[in-house]
Amino acid sequence: MRTTFAARAALLASGALLAVAARADEGMWLLNQPPVKQLQDKYGFTPSPSFLENLQKSAVRMGASGSLVSPGGLIMTNHHVASDALSKLSSKDRDLLKDGYTARGREEELKVPDMEVSVLWTIEDVTDKVNAAATKDMNPAQANEARRKAMSTIEKEAKDKSGLLCQVVTLYNGGKYHLYSYKKYDDVRLVFAPESQIGFFGGDADNFEFPRFCLDVSFFRIYENGKPVKNEHYLRWSENGAKDGELTFVAGHPGRTRRLNTVDHLRFFRDVAFPASLQRLWRAEVKTQTFMGRDAEHFRVAKEDIFGIANSRKVSTGRLAGLLDPAVMNEKMKAEKALRAAVNAKPEWKSKWGDAWDLIAKAQDNARAMFWRGQGVSGAGGGAEVFFLAQTVVRLADELPKPNADRLREYRDTALPSLYNNLYTDAPIYPFYEATKLENGLLSMAEILGGEDPLVVKALAGKSPRDRAQELVKGTRLFDIAERKRLAEGGKKAVDASTDPMLAFFKTFDAELRELRKRTEDTVDALERDGYAKIAQAKFAVEGDTVYPDATGTLRLTFGKIKGYEEDGKQVPAFTTIGGVYERAEQRKGEKEFTLPDSWIKHKNALDLKTPFNFVSTADIIGGNSGSPHVNAKGEVVGLIFDGNLYSLATDIAYDEKMGRALSVDSRAILEALRKIYDAGFLADELTGKGPAAAAR
Repeated sequence: MRTTFAARAALLASGALLAVAARADEGMWLLNQPPVKQLQDKYGFTPSPSFLENLQKSAVRMGASGSLVSPGGLIMTNHHVASDALSKLSSKDRDLLKDGYTARGREEELKVPDMEVSVLWTIEDVTDKVNAAATKDMNPAQANEARRKAMSTIEKEAKDKSGLLCQVVTLYNGGKYHLYSYKKYDDVRLVFAPESQIGFFGGDADNFEFPRFCLDVSFFRIYENGKPVKNEHYLRWSENGAKDGELTFVAGHPGRTRRLNTVDHLRFFRDVAFPASLQRLWRAEVKTQTFMGRDAEHFRVAKEDIFGIANSRKVSTGRLAGLLDPAVMNEKMKAEKALRAAVNAKPEWKSKWGDAWDLIAKAQDNARAMFWRGQGVSGAGGGAEVFFLAQTVVRLADELPKPNADRLREYRDTALPSLYNNLYTDAPIYPFYEATKLENGLLSMAEILGGEDPLVVKALAGKSPRDRAQELVKGTRLFDIAERKRLAEGGKKAVDASTDPMLAFFKTFDAELRELRKRTEDTVDALERDGYAKIAQAKFAVEGDTVYPDATGTLRLTFGKIKGYEEDGKQVPAFTTIGGVYERAEQRKGEKEFTLPDSWIKHKNALDLKTPFNFVSTADIIGGNSGSPHVNAKGEVVGLIFDGNLYSLATDIAYDEKMGRALSVDSRAILEALRKIYDAGFLADELTGKGPAAAAR
């Protein structure tokens, strides 16, 4: 009998997470601060500098995670990471998300609109440079502003010197600052993607479940000057895969964790932010499903969005379940109490760090005071692309005349190339979908703020949300790339002279959005930054170098072993097989999400059904790790991360090795499918170095 999601979430939030204090295979480690001692003590393995360098320079960031897997610029990531690109390359007459795609030669590799790939090249600790900008006579808001300006200056100076994309990354919530310099590529082309029916086999019903049977993989290629790049660093392929109990590593870009947050901060997420997020996601899911039900074209246009919404809804449910369990919070309170006691026991420590927790508690009080106003105002655009375009055009005109260090962070010089890439995208934007999203945003704003709120009245301009949305979408010229370029290049004069209704609509909100952002930076972010910087120093003093920072969407190294787990008194094996997907399809016959694509039915007899398909490991991952390469101790690809199980959903709060697992596609299944189902042996040869790419190896 299958355990219901609600029951499993409750189990997740109970005994399974009592291993909070145990390190086990826990940790999202910096590549320049690897867990050497933990690996030596537990596995007798010491990662060499060349092992770490190759992982760092083979892992890529592309919205989520991916990796270079050949010397010819070939990138591997998930099908669901590629879904946005597949949607942008699709049309009413060609649905790549549904039907998949295989490029039979370089000339068939499809350039993806506005896709960027970046490779982390160097890391430099700039903590002292950033902190030097904040003097002792500054209050927290002034210090936060000074550090922000210093970060922009450091980034620009580094970019001017190296030509690389340079970003200052905040670690330990303000305890350290590192300068990450990336090689960036903006000519990225689709090589291969399977059908969505096998890439996401089982759909929402099986999402975060195991056993799983998904070929959640896609391949892209990086081009430079019109030719595939020739990259020195890439991951070799293991044709033999991994075995049960084997030590493995994951190099990827986990989005965000909250493991170092104080108890007061976690209470804010539990009582305010997470419930609000769930409310918003449930609303979006219902609204999007209603839109998709109108006809086949509405379904196609919104299909990629509904996956993200449903996925986020499940994740948020699991996170909230974890925080609602007293056992989890008790462990957090116990750890916090112990650290505070250690700080208070030494007068020197107490004078330097003793007020840290009070600063963060005050920040949460300030966040609560403005939370719902912020939700209402910031959600007015409903996620409409054209609203984002209007925001970008208006703020470019306002921000560019300012010195680089004084601008909003997203408009600093080092961020502009990516911003323009998104502004001038030639990806399709569908007016009928934009109008629906904008209508939903207006409805949500009115529900939160009230129909007679002055901002709501001004935004609606005497019309219903539906009529106002239709009016704005029909009247705007921002769907035209040339018009967006004209306005952006014309600056403030051109923007102020424009009568475009969407620009005027965004300007309705801009002043209050800026004011809310400033209040948040000064009364929430600034206090948190000071408080967490002190807590980080306290943890370093007490725990030494065993403290890893919370995830920040930047490159991290995790490790673990291939290992099954026990559920409902039964052992769940670590591996599934290709044959299992046919058994699952037969068991759930008639259900759309469990229907195999024709290619898999047609070629069943050609397959080795005993080939391992998906597997689980104890690797410490979270959202953003999707598409991460899973490698063995030799640095060879043995799998591809694509999901976690239900028991891993609260990983952002606490790691669970007992039942929480990372899910991967097996390297052997990828080769089997390429060769025997998709007639893509040439791609399998490139991965294994047996074809034309072998000479380059």
